[in-house]
Amino acid sequence: MPIALKRDIHVADMRLETKRAPLPAAIGVDGIFQGYASLFGVRDACGDIVAPGAFAASLRQRGAANVKMLWQHRAEEPIGVWTTIEEDARGLKVRGRLDLSVVRAREAQSLIHAGALDGLSIGFRTLRAASDPTTGARRLLAVDLVEISIVTFPALTQARIDAAPAFAAAPRLAAANLGQKLARLRMQSAAQSFETKLRRASIALDWR
Repeated sequence: MPIALKRDIHVADMRLETKRAPLPAAIGVDGIFQGYASLFGVRDACGDIVAPGAFAASLRQRGAANVKMLWQHRAEEPIGVWTTIEEDARGLKVRGRLDLSVVRAREAQSLIHAGALDGLSIGFRTLRAASDPTTGARRLLAVDLVEISIVTFPALTQARIDAAPAFAAAPRLAAANLGQKLARLRMQSAAQSFETKLRRASIALDWR
């Protein structure tokens, strides 16, 4: 039988319930990144397993806009926004953007690029869970997702966050922009050269 568990969102000295996943050292120049904040069916270091559908009701109620992006679970340090949070067959897929006008967000971006910062962690309340008497694992059946933080230490080594498509496309976009600029410069140069030739021809006619 499922065991209903209720815990308040902790503040100050109350314990925050979290699950962590590694963040690769790759992030878009505009602060955009995407990947998985949680994986289904994977037992973590706390002995918990998140079941498929565990986030569904919470996401319907909150939406991505009401799940905060925090620095190290600090409520006083939001560093960006989550633009997409959804469940798929693998786990909790997320896409977010650091607010690079915030000093801490710029620091986070730099640390991620350097490979010094590599974790994501979800902060949540457990609403419904079941205990496995054989393994002792707690199976999380329904949780209220409150926030997802960028953190230092990962726990779910199987989960990875990918570089944002915008980051992957950046070199191609930059090359395309450069090509367009070169084409415009060539056209301007050709036009100037043609204009110079016309002027010389006009001067030559005047002297005749």
